[in-house]
Amino acid sequence: MCCRYCLEKDLDGIDDILDVISHSALAAKFTETHGRPLVTSGEVRPSDIVPVIAPDSKGHRSAFPMQWGFMAQDNKRTIFNARVETAAIKPTFRDAWKSRRCIIPASCYYEWEHFKSPDGKVKTGSKYAIQPTGSTATWLCGLYRIEDGYPVFVVLTKEPTVELERIHDRMPLMLPKDMINEWITPSSKPEEVIRYALSDMVIEKAEG
Repeated sequence: MCCRYCLEKDLDGIDDILDVISHSALAAKFTETHGRPLVTSGEVRPSDIVPVIAPDSKGHRSAFPMQWGFMAQDNKRTIFNARVETAAIKPTFRDAWKSRRCIIPASCYYEWEHFKSPDGKVKTGSKYAIQPTGSTATWLCGLYRIEDGYPVFVVLTKEPTVELERIHDRMPLMLPKDMINEWITPSSKPEEVIRYALSDMVIEKAEG
């Protein structure tokens, strides 16, 4: 599961991404209609409006402000994650899986340790900051679509590594930087690209 991540101002490439978004009419429209600013740094939470990498109308790599979360089919709840194992067949995600894939820039993602107490109830423990080994950036894989005229996204998750499963039973799907274009290209085959998903992580306790 992925329900929080961090976006730092010194993230590699973030200045170029924010420059594109700052000249976007969509960013102003988001602020005007949603009454919330674009989150460009700090801890990002579900429902926030954040920078996302996706192709433009000509298929070229670009950046857009998007809100985190798909509205469920029952219109009563919001979905923030999608399982990579079933995204291709679930009605909520299958169209986006085929041709509307995106990358969410992050410095790291956060996860809270989940464990069972003596009474059998699942409880939350320490908070951890997690990012790929040897990298100062974390490129989270996502899917996007348009809802009521605005782009929204979910983060894809997968089975955790042996090291991470002691913290949580899911982890976000992350790719190396050189696979970003391949992932977001509508004509590429996502089931082939995910073979390059990163698994070697740096795990550190975080505050808060």
